[in-house]
Amino acid sequence: MSLPRDGLVHRLLRLYAGLVLYGVSLAAMVRAGLGLAPWDVLHEGLAERTGLSMGTMVIAVGAGVLALWVPLRERPGLGTVSNVIVVGLAVDAALAVLPAPDGLMARVLLLAGAVVLNSVATGLYIGARFGPGPRDGLMTGLHRVTGRSVRLVRTGIEVTVLAAGFLLGGTVGAGTVLYAVAIGPLAQTFLRLFSSGPASLPLRGGSHRAGEGPASGAENDGPGPRTHPSPPWPDFDCGAADR
Repeated sequence: MSLPRDGLVHRLLRLYAGLVLYGVSLAAMVRAGLGLAPWDVLHEGLAERTGLSMGTMVIAVGAGVLALWVPLRERPGLGTVSNVIVVGLAVDAALAVLPAPDGLMARVLLLAGAVVLNSVATGLYIGARFGPGPRDGLMTGLHRVTGRSVRLVRTGIEVTVLAAGFLLGGTVGAGTVLYAVAIGPLAQTFLRLFSSGPASLPLRGGSHRAGEGPASGAENDGPGPRTHPSPPWPDFDCGAADR
């Protein structure tokens, strides 16, 4: 007997499968050594400086960002809290078993596979509709409070964390550029495939196509009813899927 696609158990399976795969994809990008996504450049830089594991820093930074939701009056969901913990644990577990590849071609192939896997993971956990990741809540909260566009807020956040991570010793390279260019289209494709109910695909600036996402103030299974028009899911058109 198959589980209903929009049933709670099916959605929970997609949520946690997506979060675990997200951590595995992050670890694969680390092993490829060709550059990471902006937040992961920061995680790696902090890990280098503190001597703590990459996964520990993913959890610590996620928890710190989640704390910023309080003054921004954002409301976390199950997916938000699970994101903070599960991704970090999965990163460390994957790094413990994934070897660094030999040769440039092997590293390029691992990087490409990691970006695709990251997109699949994004579609799974966001499509389950249990709430956005902590970093996206920061983005939408700042968008609402400042009145600035989602694109501008997201760009400002990611440039800041990328610069900080680079100065701390995180890896910036071709993988950083590839992720920024490829993750948007790929994540949209997999989000359409894995979404429960109508796909929530925010357009540039945070608006929604009719029938493809909750309207302002619509109910959301993760953070709960929203009282502001900020988009509940990542603005993939901004170039990078985030947690």
